[in-house]
Amino acid sequence: MLRTHPSSVASLLMVQSSFKELGGVHKSDNETVLDTVSSAEVEQFRCLESGKAFPFKNSLTQHAVIHSGVKNFKCDECGKLFSQKVGLTKHLLIHSGAKNFKCDECDKRFTRKDHLTRHLLIHSGVKNFKCDECGKQFTEKRSLIEHLVIHSGVKNFKCDECGKLFARKHGLTKHLLFHSGVKNFKCDECGKQFTEKRDLIRHLVIHSGVKNFKCDECGKQFTEKRNLIRHLVIHSGVKNFKCDECGKRFTRMDGLTKHLLSHSGVKNFKCDECGKLFARKSILTQHRLIHSGVKNFKCGECGKRFTWKENLTKHILIHSGVKNFKCDECGKLFAQKSGLTQHLLIHSGVKNFMCDECGKRFTLKENLTKHLLIHSGVKNFKCDECGKLFARKCSLTSHLSIHSGVKKFKCNECGKHFGMKSILTKHLLNHCVGKSFYCA
Repeated sequence: MLRTHPSSVASLLMVQSSFKELGGVHKSDNETVLDTVSSAEVEQFRCLESGKAFPFKNSLTQHAVIHSGVKNFKCDECGKLFSQKVGLTKHLLIHSGAKNFKCDECDKRFTRKDHLTRHLLIHSGVKNFKCDECGKQFTEKRSLIEHLVIHSGVKNFKCDECGKLFARKHGLTKHLLFHSGVKNFKCDECGKQFTEKRDLIRHLVIHSGVKNFKCDECGKQFTEKRNLIRHLVIHSGVKNFKCDECGKRFTRMDGLTKHLLSHSGVKNFKCDECGKLFARKSILTQHRLIHSGVKNFKCGECGKRFTWKENLTKHILIHSGVKNFKCDECGKLFAQKSGLTQHLLIHSGVKNFMCDECGKRFTLKENLTKHLLIHSGVKNFKCDECGKLFARKCSLTSHLSIHSGVKKFKCNECGKHFGMKSILTKHLLNHCVGKSFYCA
């Protein structure tokens, strides 16, 4: 039985007192008798709350209940409440599982015909409702209205698991799936699983190899427009997200969030090859490439190969001759900031990396790693001129200068030249005060 609040409903009714003279017979100014008049030919019954018009007064009366906030019709399946019985009746179809309305475009099925009708707008490509804030367009007005909540900044829906807030209820509903751990949508290509079907559909574009969205700044291409938009922030130079721990700034919030893991000390991702631990799965994935031995990025200048493109990009700076990073201690210039950072450790005098074999200490871990090859006895680098073997490639490179006859290391004390820097270093001991050595 439909129940209404007369006072609240009456306030929403606006009944026109006269009709157009199209078959109507006037009895008085406030009373009209109609013969045959269509709904389009009459001044309709309009809801003052929403502006919606109805051909009959009882239709408006039923509609007005929606605005009253009264919901007397309850679903026994899920407990959802409705203001009208017709709303409950339509809702019950969802629980029946019956989907008799099929889309001829994509075969998707629907419980109700009005849902199918709305869905068909997607295939039409027509988007008549535009957001004045960001320009995004929508096929339905209600989608635009829901979207506008994002720009309002109001977030009334909170996740009880992590405290994250959402502007829309369905945003919270989707978010809760992540906490459930349920991932029913699996990629047949790589086995990756997803919580939502739309995430799987987006992921499949990666395997297609199609990248239709190109950055005009650097030429990088993307499979999705949203990824291009996120990428463009990098070129803007704006870094609004700052790490309170070390002061490092980031262009995007997700970059800062990932970075913060490095300060947490938590490293849950372990390499099965060498046992090294990582704070982020993405870094572990990159690290595994080292063990694969795959180096797809080659330097066009010297032929040196790299596992990652970013390392090649940094390496190319060496060949450019540009050295913008200067050491304030000794004036030495570097092409890369990382090179300067490592160099500064030499001036600090700190040598935290010690060789367990001979006790020699090193400023950098990579230098210790190279040094350990000497103790291993393995010498894989052979000189084609004299057959001498070396544990390290750099040692072979230095040795080759002997055969070339090139002596580019000069002693500033006596002008003598040397083929290797190490020999010059030993020679300089001859010039030390109080020593009996002399230049031969």
